[in-house]
Amino acid sequence: MPGFHHVEVWVGDLTAARSEWGWLLSAVGFERTALWVDGETWSAGDGPYPTLTTSPNLSRLDHDQRAPGVNHLAFLGGSRGQVDAVMAAASAHGWRPLYQDRYPFAGGPSHYAGWLENSAGFKAEIVADAG
Repeated sequence: MPGFHHVEVWVGDLTAARSEWGWLLSAVGFERTALWVDGETWSAGDGPYPTLTTSPNLSRLDHDQRAPGVNHLAFLGGSRGQVDAVMAAASAHGWRPLYQDRYPFAGGPSHYAGWLENSAGFKAEIVADAG
């Protein structure tokens, strides 16, 4: 059966990642299900899950979304009101809103979403349910 099992995000500052990603993942319905010295796993039901971890093999401490690799992660955010609530609270939790001049339709007139960037330069998209 095709699909993702998990996504592992390497982070340079695990303390900051636990705070920033922890807030965002909680806000979109994930809960931390595993914790160890160098990382943690978040789950939402039986589907694919993100893991945050650090490694001594990192080539840099920040994320370059313009380099080959992952540009951003997009999360289901619930209703438009729930997406709005995440976007309104994001800056208090280490995330910087992006494309505010075009929010919530930066992805097109039928795509209600918000984009955020954390202190390490990693971008996340919060997408509202269709309709």
